[in-house]
Amino acid sequence: MKGEAGNKLHDEKPKQEGHIWGSMRKTAFILGSGLLLLVAFWNSVTWHLQRFWGASGYFWQAQWERLLSTFEGREWLLFVLGATQVPSLCFWGFNGLLLVVDTTGKPSFISRYRIQVGKNEPVDPVKLHQSIRTVLFNQFTISLPIVVIFYFVLKLWGDPCRRELPTFHWFLLELAIFTLIEEIMFYYSHRLLHHPAFYKKIHKKHHEWTAPIGVISLYAHPIEHVVSNMLPVIVGPMLMSSHLSSITMWFSLALIVTTISHCGYHLPFLPSPEFHDYHHLKFNQCYGVLGVLDHLHGTDTVFKQTKAYERHVLLLGFTPLSESIPDPPKKME
Repeated sequence: MKGEAGNKLHDEKPKQEGHIWGSMRKTAFILGSGLLLLVAFWNSVTWHLQRFWGASGYFWQAQWERLLSTFEGREWLLFVLGATQVPSLCFWGFNGLLLVVDTTGKPSFISRYRIQVGKNEPVDPVKLHQSIRTVLFNQFTISLPIVVIFYFVLKLWGDPCRRELPTFHWFLLELAIFTLIEEIMFYYSHRLLHHPAFYKKIHKKHHEWTAPIGVISLYAHPIEHVVSNMLPVIVGPMLMSSHLSSITMWFSLALIVTTISHCGYHLPFLPSPEFHDYHHLKFNQCYGVLGVLDHLHGTDTVFKQTKAYERHVLLLGFTPLSESIPDPPKKME
């Protein structure tokens, strides 16, 4: 029996590694194609925007300089608005659409992509309202003051509202560094919050949702919101002394990504939320964002033995993966 089990594990390992590399190749192809298209159309889009708004020279630089003159002497206010309100609009705009599906089950062509079938159909309104109140508290009572402090810290070794915008290539480099720092800080802070000394008093609040929805990505105890939600995202721009434009883009992207990770729907052409959804379901697997540190620390071994792992790919068609790769039937007790 031991020999058979050993052979089985030996056979499964190459399959798992092949699955990882296959997923990475697909993701790299999609991101690479998107980046090439963006670069190809960048000048064309900018030219049309210049004509539409009547700006001269470099469109984005001209718009930025216009903002600077409007907020001259009040750059701190420009920073706070750019680093909080723009990302918040992205967050609530995206989550507003998801909440329609969560509360009504319509349109059905979206709800059919639900990961945990039978859960949140529809979502509990009392639980939802309580969660939204907590999210708003975290955003306005905790995030807002921290962003103000963040501005004055950045001013110590640079000017986040300096006149010259960063180049597109520099922003891509920043984005890579921000992502790496976030992965490291979120993974270890998240695992720390799962320690018995912290879980019950702090992190359990977030895990009240075993089947998550998008808006609860920021539903957390205030300590968790600072340590695990904000610091991993802020430290990168602080170390890089980043421009407000980079910070605004990064914060907005981070909120969109965490919303997708919690949304509960494996939608076509969007990153797979199966990884973090499984964490909410089982609690002791899949702690990170990208899954790199989970792979290194072996905190995804159970996940890799599930159908959810097979579904953890970029969906390039319109057939829900819950239909093409269904869970095995539950054993009768």
